[in-house]
Amino acid sequence: MRIKKTEEEWRKILTPQQFEILRNKGTEPAFTGEYVDIHEDGMYNCAACGNPLFASDTKFESGTGWPSFYNVATKGNVVLQDDNSHEMNRVEVVCANCGSHLGHVFNDGPKDKTGLRYCVNSCALKFNPDNK
Repeated sequence: MRIKKTEEEWRKILTPQQFEILRNKGTEPAFTGEYVDIHEDGMYNCAACGNPLFASDTKFESGTGWPSFYNVATKGNVVLQDDNSHEMNRVEVVCANCGSHLGHVFNDGPKDKTGLRYCVNSCALKFNPDNK
């Protein structure tokens, strides 16, 4: 992680929902996020620090209610770590630049691509249509 802020500094720049998800590892309700049905060309960046995370050409309809991607934009921009919370074994996706929780990655993505599904909270992302 390159960016380090105090909890109070994060609270000043993030909305309450973003703070809950990005800093406290929360989850937005399915089918409520602003990017679930967006299909424009561009880049999905970290909402906390602007780190480029997912290109729009890797986004796909998973039917899960969260934006889903089959690959990251740049290797090294996300960190994967074990998450054994809530009595489940999952792999958490974290922004490598600021340590923000983005979502989880699963092995049920498009088989003709990577086979991965990065299931990401919309409010953890900031869509930039100019950065393709």
